[in-house]
Amino acid sequence: MDILKKCLLVGFVFLLSMLTSPKIFAVETNDSIAKEEVSATTGATQSADSVAAKTCTDNKQIEENGETEETIAEAEDNSAWGKIVKFCKTSGIAGLGENWKAIIMLLISCLLIYLAIAKQYEPLLLLPIAFGMLLSNLPGAEMYHSELWSAFLDENSPSYHSYGTILKEGGMLDIIYMGVKLGLYPCLIFIGIGAMTDFGPLIANPKSLLLGAAAQFGIFITFLCAVAIGFAPNEAGSIGIIGGADGPTAIFLTSKLAPDLLGPIAIAAYSYMALIPVIQPPIMKALTTKKERQITMKQLRDVSKKEKIVFPIVITMIAVLIVPSAASLIGCLMFGNLLKECGVTERLSKTVQNELMNIVTVFLGISVGATAVAGSFLTLKTIEIVIIGVVAFSFSTAGGVLMAKFMNLFLKEKINPLIGSAGVSAVPMAARVSQTVGQKENPSNFLLMHAMGPNVAGVLGSAIAAGLLLSFLG
Repeated sequence: MDILKKCLLVGFVFLLSMLTSPKIFAVETNDSIAKEEVSATTGATQSADSVAAKTCTDNKQIEENGETEETIAEAEDNSAWGKIVKFCKTSGIAGLGENWKAIIMLLISCLLIYLAIAKQYEPLLLLPIAFGMLLSNLPGAEMYHSELWSAFLDENSPSYHSYGTILKEGGMLDIIYMGVKLGLYPCLIFIGIGAMTDFGPLIANPKSLLLGAAAQFGIFITFLCAVAIGFAPNEAGSIGIIGGADGPTAIFLTSKLAPDLLGPIAIAAYSYMALIPVIQPPIMKALTTKKERQITMKQLRDVSKKEKIVFPIVITMIAVLIVPSAASLIGCLMFGNLLKECGVTERLSKTVQNELMNIVTVFLGISVGATAVAGSFLTLKTIEIVIIGVVAFSFSTAGGVLMAKFMNLFLKEKINPLIGSAGVSAVPMAARVSQTVGQKENPSNFLLMHAMGPNVAGVLGSAIAAGLLLSFLG
């Protein structure tokens, strides 16, 4: 019995020692931790899988929602109402709401159309100019792109002097405007002007050439005034040519020197040409006495056909040799006159006077008007150009009159100073103004043919002046 008790006691102690042993406890603990880690890892994996699955589900749902929204949007766009909304957003009316300057330009163009039709202010050119302005300022029309021409003039642009870009990306008016930029239209118009001009009064009285030259005085005075108020020399030269009262010459020179000012200068030039009967008479009367205005001039001699044929040839050679840059204008003017005077090209003469002149006038007017976009026209410079334009006409008129008074100091046969005002090249309007003012002082006085001499000399003078400005500023 005692032995059995001792054996049980020994077994109990052994069992107790085994249970309290650190090694055994560590093993059991490690096993427990491992089991917990495995359990945690399994749970985390299951959680990650669950999250990933949920994310995929959410993404798929978002994609499905996006596709659904796109489908709905497409359906709305394709619906009748959607098409109406899209049409309204892309219409020119919506563009007008975003660009108030375009509205002002449209009103200005309508005003010019009214002046051309109702008041007959140079309608042959002012009407196409006004309508070109109308077309280029209608939002969404995309007929003229000023940004293409800005890139055309930018030396750092890949489209610098690239007519291919204009042909590829430009609108109808961009393509037509290429004729202005190339100097083509003004020269073609000068052929027509030459064919319609009679240089007989100038040939009969060569002294009137001095009056035409003196009337260009306003061009250079205006140039200095424009530089003084802050215009760049090239811009000032383009503004100064307004004083020549020659629209095609003004367009030709401005397209070379300051194309961004072409719209304002063209409109100012043709507007003031139409206002010559208003601008000139007060200046003419202020610079002359009643006695001077009553001077009667003898009838001009007859000019032979041979003289009229030789004249354009000689003038072309002399003028171009002196001022080569005026060759295109002077050459075209004299070529047209030769067609008229030679007597063997009557059909060509009539063509350049009518069909060619009319077609080119339309192209010139509508493309020049297109350049008058809101961004370049509605500026302080435009107002300054309009004001300086009056100064240019005034000084040109005064220059011709004062030259006539100066010449009378040395002439036995006095000339009526009123014909000096016709030295501006607005043919034949300026000559008619001289005739009108003179007849008011002496009803028996007929100055029209005498005034035509300086008038046609003014055409030559303005072309030569443009050549000089181009050679110095171009």
